[in-house]
Amino acid sequence: MPVYQSKLKSREQVAEGTMAFHFEKPEGFDFQGGQSVDMTMLNPPETDDEGNTRSFSIASPPSENELVFATRMRDSAFKRNLKSVPLGTELKIDGPMGSFTLHKNAKKPAVFLAGGIGITPFMSIVAQAAHDRLPHQLYLFYSNHRPEDAPFLDFLRRLEKDNGNYHFIPTMTDMEKSKRPWEGEQGFIDRAMLIKYLNNLDGPIYYLAGPPAMVAAMRKTLLDTKVDEDDIRTEEFAGY
Repeated sequence: MPVYQSKLKSREQVAEGTMAFHFEKPEGFDFQGGQSVDMTMLNPPETDDEGNTRSFSIASPPSENELVFATRMRDSAFKRNLKSVPLGTELKIDGPMGSFTLHKNAKKPAVFLAGGIGITPFMSIVAQAAHDRLPHQLYLFYSNHRPEDAPFLDFLRRLEKDNGNYHFIPTMTDMEKSKRPWEGEQGFIDRAMLIKYLNNLDGPIYYLAGPPAMVAAMRKTLLDTKVDEDDIRTEEFAGY
């Protein structure tokens, strides 16, 4: 697997408890939307039992000249380092890796079911699809507790203006704890919500990414609806 080094360019908060990190795109680093990398701190100021390497899906599309990663900022040495090291710090990147990428057959719609930070691989896929003007019909269902917890919400909405084949369905499951107004869907992604937006549940390729419990629940929902198991692809985000 190729190994690269990349410098941290900038960082920003993209939701409560969630940050995005922008890195230089190494020369010769080619990837597909939906793929991931292993990132390693080379000379970390501190370390712990979890080590100096983490796996991240690439949130930016291949057409951009930088690599963007986003993560929930729980209290680990790696993430404390990522938040505090000086801009310009070099990290090692192994990859790209993974086959969680958009299928080739444009006659089959793609249905993305994302929970929380599981949105990152889909960010890359849908942004690249708009850039390439792909003919695929894309449906992105995006579940969060509150709008405050939803990374990249506005960006994902704006993409609908760039791609008439892309349909964005965000939903919130805990609006009673939110201080923001919300006019979209509420509740968990379930069979009724899918039927509301999809003409036919049997036919698309389904991509599931998010916390393991959410991925397992969505997989069960699809299988109970008689979706072919070969049409379901999953990526779990454990621990963030």
